[in-house]
Amino acid sequence: MADVSEALIVIDIQNDFCPGGALAVAGGDEIIPRVNALMQEYPVTVLTQDWHPEEHSSFAAMHEGATPFSTIELPYGPQTLWPVHCVWGTEGAAFHPALTVDPADLILRKGFRPAIDSYSAFFENDHSTPTGLAGYLRERGITDLTFVGLALDFCVAWSAIDAAKLGFNARVLQGACRAIDLNGSLAGARDAMRAAGVVLAE
Repeated sequence: MADVSEALIVIDIQNDFCPGGALAVAGGDEIIPRVNALMQEYPVTVLTQDWHPEEHSSFAAMHEGATPFSTIELPYGPQTLWPVHCVWGTEGAAFHPALTVDPADLILRKGFRPAIDSYSAFFENDHSTPTGLAGYLRERGITDLTFVGLALDFCVAWSAIDAAKLGFNARVLQGACRAIDLNGSLAGARDAMRAAGVVLAE
C-alpha cells in the first residue's frame, strides 16, 4: 500500500483515446487492468478527463484548410491540431467502460475553455492558467505523484513535468501508459521529463 502522502493521477482513459475512438492511442485499453489494480493501492486517486466544447480551437476542423496533426500558432504558442475528440457529453468523452471510476477522490475536467487547449492536469497550455489540482493535492498533504494513462507523450508528460516544476515528486509508470508518438514526440517527451526531474519507471 502506498504512503498517505502519495497519489495516483490517471490521465484521460476515455473512449476517444482508446481503440475505435476519434483519437485512438494504439493499445490504449491494454493498460486498464493495471490501472484499476493501482487504484486499490493509493490512498488518493485523481482521474482527469479531456472535456472539449464542439468548437474547440485545437480541432483541425475549426481552421479552414488545416489537417489533423499539423501545427499552428495560437496566442499562447504552437498548437497541434487534432481530430474532433472528447466533446463534452458524448460517448467519446466518457471514461472507458472497463475503467473503475468509483475509487476516484476527484475527477478533474480540462480543455473546456474554447480558446485554449489543456494537456496538463495542472495548467492550460499557456502554462499559467491553473486547474486547481495543485492546491487540492497540497491541502490533502500529498507530496508524491504517480502518473499513468494516455497519452504518455502529451497529457501524461506535460502533467508530470508540471508536477515536478511545482515541487511534487513525480513518477511515470511507462508500462501503464501508451503513446501517440507523433514525429518523435515520445523520445522528446522522455527527454523533457528526465530533464525536469521526473522519474521514469515501468
